Formats: sequence, structure tokens, C-alpha cells
Amino acid sequence: MKIAFVGKGGSGKTTLSSLFIRHLAANEAPVVAVDADINQHLGAALGLDEAAAADLPALGAHLPLIKDYLRGTNPRITSSATMIKTTPPGEGSRLLRVQEDNPVYAACARTVSLDDGEIRLMATGPFTESDLGVACYHSKVGAVELCLNHLVDGPDEYVVVDMTAGSDSFASGMFTRFDMTFLVAEPTLKGVSVYRQYKDYARDYGVALKVVGNKVQGPDDLHFLREEVGDDLLVAVGHSDWVRAMEKGRPARFEQLEAGNRMALQALQDAAEDSYADRDWARYTSQMVHFHLKNAESWGNERTGADLAAQVDPSFVLGEHAPVPQPG
Repeated sequence: MKIAFVGKGGSGKTTLSSLFIRHLAANEAPVVAVDADINQHLGAALGLDEAAAADLPALGAHLPLIKDYLRGTNPRITSSATMIKTTPPGEGSRLLRVQEDNPVYAACARTVSLDDGEIRLMATGPFTESDLGVACYHSKVGAVELCLNHLVDGPDEYVVVDMTAGSDSFASGMFTRFDMTFLVAEPTLKGVSVYRQYKDYARDYGVALKVVGNKVQGPDDLHFLREEVGDDLLVAVGHSDWVRAMEKGRPARFEQLEAGNRMALQALQDAAEDSYADRDWARYTSQMVHFHLKNAESWGNERTGADLAAQVDPSFVLGEHAPVPQPG
């Protein structure tokens, strides 16, 4: 299942996504973690030192390789150069699996050892000074969206994406790629403003959205969040000595995380599993196609010089049992 953590800058979404990833690893679940934030901090939150975090390969830098691999033998895609971030898979496309080895993972993923297991970590890559005036961050996140469009995940497998702050994912259809979106909100008006944006944008697309209250200090904070987000509030997280030690670079073993916070993480996992059980692969695929056609018309056709609507395979439905062509 695919899970996103979103929220305004400073809400604690990276910290909570890293805790959730550690929780999944402790439960022996296969995990692919993706740092898609403009500020790349997920690696450090998972225990990488500064040098190792900086050495993570950037997905955006390997976009030609990613396109070439995913294109496979799909006859509807005339060249990898005509693939854009929303290009959907079709007959002949190569798909990604959580538990496999492939050239995309070899180039773009690194194995991170945690207390109770290992996970794969990929990073979009930071927005650097050299990008100013010649690129936008959406072009870097496009590599993540293209991979998500071609990724087939099962009910006991997890793809956890730490998204860029705010509502930038609505610039494309990436917000529809997730079985569950956890919106991390502080108990302030600014903290719930992004929630309202997500709620409004996602309403017409059946996006599953739950709020995780963070930095909740007492009953008044909890009451405020309940008034503002209603039944969308799933759990609330308060102060954590374990997290404070982790942020100082001196974390205890994950099994020593406070019992209340462990229960909160389990509630997140339960909610994600319930949502995945309702996944409609046909709708999932049709939403992918919908946003591809919108992007093709608004900018993709002009940029690539091709009719990108022709890339859509009307008979193809992404699903757990979709074939995965092998490199040849």
C-alpha cells in the first residue's frame, strides 16, 4: 500500500513518517521509503549521518534511466523522451515491485538498517542553487510520480512518501496515488490550514485522508483539533523523550518508544490497511489516465512535440497481478 505524509513546514511530518517507517520495519513489513520533500531530512530522521544522507542518489538525476526502464516495449510510447511525470503504464511497460531488484532501485535506492530490520530509501534530491532559473521542484518530484504510476504494491507491502510541504502535490495527480494520506497538523489555525486545502482538493477524487495531531500538549489542544477537523482526526501525538533524543542524534532503541506513541503508530497502520482493502484498481488506473490527459493538454504535448494522449492503453488496468516484462 502507498502512504503519504503531508503537512505544512515544521509540522513534524518527516519525524512522524520516520517513526512510522521504523514501526513497519519492527513489524517485519517490506518498506520502500521516499523523501519527496524539497528539504531532504528523511534520511537523517532514519539515522543516517550527514555524509550518508547527502550521498543518497537523487531520483531526479536518474530520470532518463527511469524512463527508459519503465517504457519497456510499450508500443504506445515512441521514445523515453516523450514520457512525462504522468505517463501511465500499458501493455509492454515494465512495472516496479516493492520486493524485487531492478535497475531503478540499483541506481536510486539505498538500503538503510534500522533497529529491527532494513528498508529501501529513495530521495527526490534537494532543490539546489544551480536549479534557480532553469528548473522547478515539480520536475524533480516528477520522477517520484512516474515511479508511483508504475509501482504494483501488495497488501502487506508499504511505500511511504514524505511529501513536500503544503499542497504542491496538487500540481499533478500525485495526490491520488496513495491509499492513505496522513496530514500532520499542529493545534493552531496555521496547522490546520493545509488540511482544509487537501480536503477541498481531494473531495472529488475519493482520497482517503486522516489527520495526525502533533505537538499536542493537553486537552485544550485536542479539543481544538477535534473542532477544526472533526472525525478526520485519527490520533494525536504529544511530547516524546525518544524523539527528542533522536533529534539530538542519540536515539534509544526503537522498542523504547513510549507506549502511547507506539499505539498511535499502530493506529496509523490499521487505518492504512483498512483503506487499501477498498482499493479499486480500475478507478486507480482511470485517475492516473485522467491527470495524464490534463497534463498532456496543458503543457506536455507542446513540450514533447507529441500527442501524449496516444500513450494511454485503454485496455490496461494496473493491478496486483499485472505482468512485469523482464529486461531483454
